[in-house]
Amino acid sequence: MLTCLLAAAVIGSYSGPASIYDFQMKTIDGKSKPLSKFKGKVLLVVNVASQCGNTPQYEGLEALYKKYKKKGLVVLGFPANQFGQQEPGTDSEIKKFCIEKYKVSFPMFSKIIVKGENIHPLYAWLIERSGRKDDIEWNFAKFVVERDGKTVHRFSPKTKPDDEKLLAAIHAAL
Repeated sequence: MLTCLLAAAVIGSYSGPASIYDFQMKTIDGKSKPLSKFKGKVLLVVNVASQCGNTPQYEGLEALYKKYKKKGLVVLGFPANQFGQQEPGTDSEIKKFCIEKYKVSFPMFSKIIVKGENIHPLYAWLIERSGRKDDIEWNFAKFVVERDGKTVHRFSPKTKPDDEKLLAAIHAAL
């Protein structure tokens, strides 16, 4: 149902679900996973890529996940190939890269479209709820979703995982 939406003319008028927990996503292993499994957690949603200048941020994202997991933070990685074709691999190739190069243990999902005409409804929802209606700028844009599943804070791809403002948003949400 949600994937049938064309994000109501690409953002702007998208109303969609009230909560991030209403989405069902495909994991990097091809299994369907309702985001309701993360209900009550603070989510850091990131569109990722393996061949980007920002790719080393995987290390910081993993460190954040390990440090705050017990307090309720979950990092969710969504590969996207829209920026300079920097995520050309298959889901299995992406998974292998993330585990071997960066020891990623946080949940990773199947490659999706994060901007434009065929934007995935999840990203249309995130953008709409973040207070900024502009497209994702590049790989590694970050969204902090508070425990209520509705409140969203957006950070640019240049914002590193150890950035004070990002950490402040995570701490406040935890």
